[in-house]
Amino acid sequence: MNVDRDTAPAEDALEAGMREVVRKVRTYNPRADIDRLWAAYRRGRQAHEGQLRKSGEPYFVHALTVADILADLRLDVDTLVAGMLHDVVEDTSLDLDTVRREFGPDVAHMVDGVTKISDLRSHNPETRQAENYRKLVFSITQDPRTVLIKLADRLHNMRTVEFLADERQAGMSRETMDVYAPLAHRFGLAKIKWELEDRAFKVLNPKAYYAVDDGVLQTRAARERLIEEVSRPLQASLVEAGVEAEIVGRPKHFYSIWNKMQAQDIPIERVYDLHALRILVRTKVDCYHALGIVHSLFTPLQDRIKDYIANPKPNMYQSLHTTIRAPGGKFVEIQIRTYEMHERSEIGIAAHWKYKEGPGDEHIDFSRMVSWLKQLMEYQEDVTDPREFMAGMKLDLFQDEVFVYSPRGDIFQLPRGATPLDFAFEVHSAVGLHCVGAKVNGRIVSLTTELKNRDTIEILTSKSAHPGTSWLEIVKTGKARHHIRRWIRSTQFEESVRLGRDILVREFGRHKLNVHPDKDLDGVAQEMGYTETEKLLAAVGCGDLTATKVLARLEPREKKPPAKLVDMGKDIYAALLRRRVSGVKIQGLDSLMVRYARCCEPIPGDQVIGVVTRGRGVSVHRLGCSNLANIEPERLIDVSWDVGEEQVFQVKLTVTALDRRGLLADLSDAIRGVGTNIHSGDFKGDHELAVVSFLVEVRNLNNLERVLLAVRRVEGVQRVERYQLN
Repeated sequence: MNVDRDTAPAEDALEAGMREVVRKVRTYNPRADIDRLWAAYRRGRQAHEGQLRKSGEPYFVHALTVADILADLRLDVDTLVAGMLHDVVEDTSLDLDTVRREFGPDVAHMVDGVTKISDLRSHNPETRQAENYRKLVFSITQDPRTVLIKLADRLHNMRTVEFLADERQAGMSRETMDVYAPLAHRFGLAKIKWELEDRAFKVLNPKAYYAVDDGVLQTRAARERLIEEVSRPLQASLVEAGVEAEIVGRPKHFYSIWNKMQAQDIPIERVYDLHALRILVRTKVDCYHALGIVHSLFTPLQDRIKDYIANPKPNMYQSLHTTIRAPGGKFVEIQIRTYEMHERSEIGIAAHWKYKEGPGDEHIDFSRMVSWLKQLMEYQEDVTDPREFMAGMKLDLFQDEVFVYSPRGDIFQLPRGATPLDFAFEVHSAVGLHCVGAKVNGRIVSLTTELKNRDTIEILTSKSAHPGTSWLEIVKTGKARHHIRRWIRSTQFEESVRLGRDILVREFGRHKLNVHPDKDLDGVAQEMGYTETEKLLAAVGCGDLTATKVLARLEPREKKPPAKLVDMGKDIYAALLRRRVSGVKIQGLDSLMVRYARCCEPIPGDQVIGVVTRGRGVSVHRLGCSNLANIEPERLIDVSWDVGEEQVFQVKLTVTALDRRGLLADLSDAIRGVGTNIHSGDFKGDHELAVVSFLVEVRNLNNLERVLLAVRRVEGVQRVERYQLN
């Protein structure tokens, strides 16, 4: 809809625009409630009174144009009403309750869906963007019409983008490329997608845009002659075969042309589908009949025949694609589809909308159409980092895809760049979680291999195999990332609960407390801010909460006077007081000189005991250390841990594993994957067995247990031991 401000007053132009919207609606829906449309027009115009766009036009021109775009898509009255009111809650004094009261819950839901969250203004831009997208995606899953309003809104904004500052133009155009054009693609709105892409392309890369524009103009005459040479015999053969068909030229959009030029590193003259035809027929059978006729007249390129009728795209796009060699050696892409398929390819989800105005009309079920979007919400619900959420959302919206097969011949659709791991999780979460390898077209390949169209993938599994954090760097689909993250989080939680339980049982035993960790800590958990006992146990197990703090809640004790030290002379006692201890308390004193025994390398969480030495303070050993066997009992002294959260301790690990390529890298990745730093390492291999030593930095015994667990899961590891001098 265009408003000519030079030839008519603004109000007259707005009313003229509204009459055009009404005219369009009456052509496809004679029963439409026109009074309701006019009521929304008056309400919206009044709410935006006095507001101007950057172009100088009345702001309501934008809202009315959104409704006009929706009318071109032949949408119902509620959607058009919501289109005219889509900015009132965000930009005027009109609130959502008023919209709901005057125009009903459906309109209010759509308006709310496209309204940004107002109480996020204090957050950083990335968080605001992520949360607003979450809200939009959720609204679309509840009512798919919301996405049509949002896309119409963005389309008009891109048509008038030149009125914005350069930086804002670039930002809006990048967002259009990253989110809105792919969103239009996923809902089958090809017309909107192409226009959004071309307008954003023009802003982001004007030099390339005009280069393509010049190339298309220069080749126009030759292209039209070629299309005529193909169309003439093709039309005659279709008539002779009794196939009623319409042959039309298919315009190629600038951004699509540029993408092909860049991806294939070719000049514009070699873009195959720059020369393109579309054959429209009545029935599905006619589609295949027409394909046979095309191939009888021209030689097809075998690797460019695609059947999207038998295998529709997720947005329900259906068509036959083939590329043929035309006279003169040129290539022409031909698409064959029914008129119904063509309508669906142009306006996608909008083509399936059935009106609710009249009795007996059935409302189409869109659950299948938005199932992928619901999965996106499910797979991203546990992502708190806004940057990670945006990256995952853009990936899940990404429009390119590959079609691959299982060994039984089932077809699967995955995003371009997907790996065998993505395929495994697409088959079933259990297959993905136990994947150990893959065969592509009969050959064993790495799990990082990028899949290609028509690959056949077989997944190799093992019950003992489980995901690692490195898998998150391999997979490309939200579904795979979701299941990997959930498994890691679940197993880490279970392992932390087990470790926490063991630690508390040991500590309760040492203090002769008759307390059962699973039965007697509910009250303590609540007091310490945990909703259930298991979460308290997990906090102890992962080191977030010390056993000492739990004991303090169970058994508040008065400070005891320092116990009498073994009488070994004033010189020794003075030496013990030389510096403040770091990490342990000795019989209630916290100012004694301490060192940790190198023979057993104790760390927080170990049961420890102190040995009073001559001139070197107290040496802390693990209970059971072989060097304690010959120590006089009177030199032993009780010690307990008192460690700051930032303190780290070095522990030496010895790993025995089957020698193989990449072993050291996998072990290093496993250790770093649990957040542990490797201080140094040593590797010895004999082509059969390898012995690897690592000096790692850990905070406590729980941290070490997680490192040991991660190392044991590395392929080929036979034994991992904590170093102790014999």
